[in-house]
Amino acid sequence: MNDITFGIIGTGLIAGVIANSIHSASRARLVAVSSRTQQSAAAFAASRPGVAAVEGVDALLGREDVDAVYIATPTSAKEAIVLAALRAGKHVLVDKPFASAASVERIIEAAASRGRVLMDATHFVHHPRTEILQQVIPEAVGSHRSLHAAFYTALDDTTNIRFDTAAEPMGCVGDLGWYAMRAMVEYLQPTGKPGNVAVVVERNPDTGAVVRAAGMLGFDSGEQATFDVGYTSNTGIMDLRLSGARGVITLDDFALDWTNSIAYQNADIKTGYFHKSGRGTRKAVTFVETPSTVPADILMIERFARLVNSPEASRLAGHVTAMLKTQQFLDAAWDSVTIG
Repeated sequence: MNDITFGIIGTGLIAGVIANSIHSASRARLVAVSSRTQQSAAAFAASRPGVAAVEGVDALLGREDVDAVYIATPTSAKEAIVLAALRAGKHVLVDKPFASAASVERIIEAAASRGRVLMDATHFVHHPRTEILQQVIPEAVGSHRSLHAAFYTALDDTTNIRFDTAAEPMGCVGDLGWYAMRAMVEYLQPTGKPGNVAVVVERNPDTGAVVRAAGMLGFDSGEQATFDVGYTSNTGIMDLRLSGARGVITLDDFALDWTNSIAYQNADIKTGYFHKSGRGTRKAVTFVETPSTVPADILMIERFARLVNSPEASRLAGHVTAMLKTQQFLDAAWDSVTIG
């Protein structure tokens, strides 16, 4: 298995997180970073020995020593850069969300036609807990499922890119709602399309950006989901509840685990899930540990590297299908806001 060399497009906070993940991952190495200005790229690379700083996307995509790129640009610019990277023969790991499901379909088609790996950078799906939950849900939760996901963080700096409605038109619906939609894909696993959707939002009075949203998606296959996301709470909230005929599974850290993630490092808080069945009290709740010695962001990089090294195209199908479904659910929610 060969080491995969990465270039990063973008120099924001999340780009720095992924740079650290690449450094810590096996079979991955960061070799270059690009920004709109040489100064910004140089500042990013200054503390990263051996990483070249280049100005502009084209300069990075033209480098022969870059196998893959991580794209951390605003949503409005994402598709054009992804397509340019694929035309340059690069594999692509790209931050979420996307402009639309149609945009995702175009980049999936472009990646497939060139035999390149394409993956969205959603960390929690790579934690072992996700696969474990998928295995236990049929027995522990059963059928007739409903899901609720809540994701809040504090953000009131209107100079932040998330308040720029041209760059990030969906605001917190795209930024945080993506995780709720992905939880629906991974855990609720509806076979139908969202046919009954209602969403209410709160906008920042100065910028018009959506800073809080709550909504419901009813699927024509019978499942229901609700979500509640925003920048308006000073308490970090990452709650998930999956209910069914057999029982209930709950998490209070579904997006970023408390134990060892990009935002939290608490060795005394175990990663896992709570399960309750029957009519018992809270005493009947069982906590099941799902530990991992490697953080989800690093596991994501390592899985991406394995896919790049694999000749089996079928191994890519699950990732791109989940990415497209997540954006389709997100589009349904956003259409409810914009179309009414």
